Order: sequence, then structure tokens, then C-alpha cells
Amino acid sequence: MSRPRTLAALGCALVAAGAAAGYAGAQLADDPEPVVREALAQDVNPAGAKGRTLGLSRVDVQPGARLALHRHPGVQIARIAQGTLTYTVVRGRVEVMRGNPEVRARRVRTISSGQTAPIRAGQWIVERPGTIHRAANRGRRKIVIYLATLFRNGAPPAIPVER
Repeated sequence: MSRPRTLAALGCALVAAGAAAGYAGAQLADDPEPVVREALAQDVNPAGAKGRTLGLSRVDVQPGARLALHRHPGVQIARIAQGTLTYTVVRGRVEVMRGNPEVRARRVRTISSGQTAPIRAGQWIVERPGTIHRAANRGRRKIVIYLATLFRNGAPPAIPVER
């Protein structure tokens, strides 16, 4: 297991590298990092996905942290384990799901281009490569997110998007 790392803007590497670049606000020396990612597991070239890296990570987002506008180079599944993430889609759409996908997960809502909506503990989303989005922790407690990613080998986990 690797040590937790600061990410630079979920786009500059949330979910594998970022959010610090997207974080707005002062940070005192004793304050926790606004966004910390811990790689939990990884498999390069897994069966059926040659040329791809399958990853599992935990991301902690502190109150007040904002993740800059970004997109992902592959598919990412994010499950909120604790807290409520404020999620904005700029291009594309994301379906917010709840429940066991093997039995009968249900769609809670769809977040379409130009919309912002909460993603709460127990809910999950699938982020597709073309979806441009940002997120924030507007709450008072830390958000914990578990991420499963499938990206091309060597691709950055998130790509910042200029507006």
C-alpha cells in the first residue's frame, strides 16, 4: 500500500493526483491537506484489459475543499462512503445510483450539463471519459470516496480543463 499523497485538483490529479490545484482557501500548517488520495490496489494489464491499469483508491476531501474542472482519460466509478459531495457537470451527464449493482441498483437522479447536485453517502456514479465536471465539499465533515479506475497505462488519472 502506498502512502497518502496530495492531489492537485482532481483534474491535476484527484482520483489519482489532484485537487490541491482546485482548492480555494487558506491552509494553516496544522490543517490536514484539502484532498488526500491513498492508492489501495492496482493491476497493470489485467485479464481482458491489456494496455490498461485497473486501480482502487480512497480519497479524503476536507470541508471547504474544491476540485477543479477536469475530466478522466478512462472510466472511473466513485462511491461516497462518508459525507455529501457537491458535484457539477459542465459537459456530459452522470447518473447517481444507489444500491447493489448485482441485485437491483436504482437511479437516484441524473446530473446533466449545467447542473449541480449532491451525491450522498451510499450513492455512486460512473464517470465516462468525455464528462467534464468539478466537485466540492460544502459540508462540515470530511468526505470519503472510494474510486475504481480503468485507464490506459501511463495516462494521468485526471486531466484539468480550462474554461
